Amino acid sequence: MESESEAKVDGETASDSESRTESAPLPVSADDTPEVLNRALSNLSSRWKNWWVRGILTMAMIAFFFIIIYLGPMVLMIIVMCVQIKCFHEIITIGYNVYHSYDLPWFRTLSWYFLLCVNYFFYGETVTDYFFTLVQREEPLRILSKYHRFISFTLYLIGFCMFVLSLVKKHYRLQFYMFGWTHVTLLIVVTQSHLVIHNLFEGMIWFIVPISCVICNDIMAYMFGFFFGRTPLIKLSPKKTWEGFIGGFFATVVFGLLLSYVMSGYRCFVCPVEYNNDTNSFTVDCEPSDLFRLQEYNIPGVIQSVIGWKTVRMYPFQIHSIALSTFASLIGPFGGFFASGFKRAFKIKDFANTIPGHGGIMDRFDCQYLMATFVNVYIASFIRGPNPSKLIQQFLTLRPDQQLHIFNTLQSHLIDKGMLTSATEDE
Repeated sequence: MESESEAKVDGETASDSESRTESAPLPVSADDTPEVLNRALSNLSSRWKNWWVRGILTMAMIAFFFIIIYLGPMVLMIIVMCVQIKCFHEIITIGYNVYHSYDLPWFRTLSWYFLLCVNYFFYGETVTDYFFTLVQREEPLRILSKYHRFISFTLYLIGFCMFVLSLVKKHYRLQFYMFGWTHVTLLIVVTQSHLVIHNLFEGMIWFIVPISCVICNDIMAYMFGFFFGRTPLIKLSPKKTWEGFIGGFFATVVFGLLLSYVMSGYRCFVCPVEYNNDTNSFTVDCEPSDLFRLQEYNIPGVIQSVIGWKTVRMYPFQIHSIALSTFASLIGPFGGFFASGFKRAFKIKDFANTIPGHGGIMDRFDCQYLMATFVNVYIASFIRGPNPSKLIQQFLTLRPDQQLHIFNTLQSHLIDKGMLTSATEDE
């Protein structure tokens, strides 16, 4: 009896918190459509009005996407950071709104502090990897780089201790719920945005094509579902249909092939993004790899009899684009289903009302984060080999005696392979 009463005082049970959450659902977002569009579309039914609002705002977002691509890699990185912060804000705000009546101390402060710590860790690693020469040139940066992980861990420990000190007897369970909420949000949002930037450094094509495939699939699945949808796909998203899912798949694969063909011919898209220390700017100039050179492929006999072609010239990257577009069409939507389940759990329509007709930023990027992880894994597994420039960077940071040891070892290895002659043979 005593333990039961203590449990009720020190923290609520899971069923208590769930019943409170369900009894006080969050209000549905009000109509945030601009007044100009409301007046222009006032004569249409709600179904067609929503169609036009989504269409107009989608075209505006696509135009904005083209503009930031034109502005270059640095602007793209800043936009990714802004999107990350906004997505984090939307998810954390939901947690705050659900549990705000308990007046949990320091929740928002600690959430943003942990966001700062995790970003410092991830982007500090990125700076060390991709801006090595700049880091070695500046003494403060060199010190921060050398002790980066220790500093990151120390910052996290400070936040951890602050959380422990903030625990209040009546709300232990809820505070640990929100501690977990914050960390899962960091895992979903910050880690994935970090991978997006890593993909960007491999070449803008690895950034643009996957994101464009997800956008295309989202649009075409909506279009096919709107006009032809009859069969429900999944209960989590009642408006999703099999017709939209299948139509979006084929449309996205074709779109991925065409977009990859166009972009593979431009160095500014296929070359890795590198930092030029002389000009203090990013450069995307290189000799394209074989992945972005036209090659001739034999067409299978069955297809030859249908189209009448024996061979086809295409870029090898187009073959990889089939894998990217297939993932964007078949697996990517599960990021959206996951988000739908999350919103249903808390009885909300959208994460926020930032974009009229679309919801919040997280509503638009729920599939993008899953895609970013796949692209990063795909590049590491099938595309990227050892990076000579990074090996040289690490070599230059070693002591002279260590460098000499590696030099002698490498020389002996090349002599054994017959690629170099020894000094005695030269004499």
